[in-house]
Amino acid sequence: MAAPVTRQVSAWVLSPASSDAERGQPLAAAVAELPVLDASGRRLPFGALFRERRAVVVFVRHFLCYVCKEYVEDLAKIPKSVLREADVTLIVIGQSSYHHIEPFCKLTGYSHEIYVDPERKIYKRLGMKRGEEISSSGQSPHIKSSLLSGSLQSLWRAVTGPLFDFQGDPAQQGGTLIIGPGNSIHFVHRDRNRLDHKPINAVLQLVGVQPVNFMSRPTVIHV
Repeated sequence: MAAPVTRQVSAWVLSPASSDAERGQPLAAAVAELPVLDASGRRLPFGALFRERRAVVVFVRHFLCYVCKEYVEDLAKIPKSVLREADVTLIVIGQSSYHHIEPFCKLTGYSHEIYVDPERKIYKRLGMKRGEEISSSGQSPHIKSSLLSGSLQSLWRAVTGPLFDFQGDPAQQGGTLIIGPGNSIHFVHRDRNRLDHKPINAVLQLVGVQPVNFMSRPTVIHV
């Protein structure tokens, strides 16, 4: 008599084709154990960032990308007080060397949590796209520069910076997760191209945070 077949249900490993089915599914333990680095180069497991708290995790393309710079400049305008009231943490993850974290934060005014995944292992396991998909993403409320002026700014920062490098893979796209506490995934958005990031107020609405006025000072719009 043949031995019974045991079906093993594994934690969810995200793929580019996945969509709403991912919500409520657990992040694979192997992904949660992959390391990120902080500004001092200290390694810690990705899963430790949201083990005991709910987090909005924004993966950016690379630190020289003008779109990422301007998007993170608007993330920087979110008051920490409104995040605390909603019991949610904001985290940015890049894919450069950790040496670039502090200069990028100074450039953007970003003071929330930030880490890097320099080998892009987490990006890959989460199914983040590599390459530009031609599609209409509409007008982003967060991007002020044109393609020409933004690209020239990025090039200027590359050649005048202390290290002449691209601070990450230029072909890598980012995305947004809402995850935790623990490995439960509540929302996933994978950018198809550099302008396909999720509008920040749309993400804040999902975690119960009032919309923010990004036009000037960090003012919460009470609705």
